[in-house]
Amino acid sequence: MTRPASSALPARRTTGAGLAQGVIDTPLGPLTALACEAGLMGLWFDRQQHWPGLLAAPVDDAQRWIAQARAELDLYFAGRLREFKVALAPQGTPFQEAVWGRLSAIRCGDTISYGRIAREVGSPQASRAVGAAVGRNPITVIVPCHRVIGENGTLTGYAGGLHRKQALLDIEGIVLPVGTRQGGLFEPSTS
Repeated sequence: MTRPASSALPARRTTGAGLAQGVIDTPLGPLTALACEAGLMGLWFDRQQHWPGLLAAPVDDAQRWIAQARAELDLYFAGRLREFKVALAPQGTPFQEAVWGRLSAIRCGDTISYGRIAREVGSPQASRAVGAAVGRNPITVIVPCHRVIGENGTLTGYAGGLHRKQALLDIEGIVLPVGTRQGGLFEPSTS
């Protein structure tokens, strides 16, 4: 599926095109980026990536998406970007893609619970399946799985580490209830 700039993720698959990869340095650590001609397919922190077989020889046609992601992430981490425009091309099951599409609609500064996503994608009893799909989000930060919190407002799991999730929420000005924060800004939790 691909997403043109500034739209939700439609259910459209990319063809078997060549891939490009790159590393984007951020204040939270390096992000590995993977793109095809249609857009960004993957963006993950160390030990977060679920599809190691996706990495292939670079293809220049896809490098533009990595360059755009790098520029937008630089602005985001500087507090000057609230909506990403880079085209996305994540690939998963139809259910995963529905969940990732809903994640893409969460505005910067807002949060949502797993249960609410389950209801909104038409599977009200599937909070755990939503959690699994959120955990397999292939495009961290840009498809904002860090904005998903527990039903009671608590900070919950994040494949990139809870310290990074908290830092991303801090960048966006999201304040969680007292007792739900994990670690300090840009530092791993010691608990």
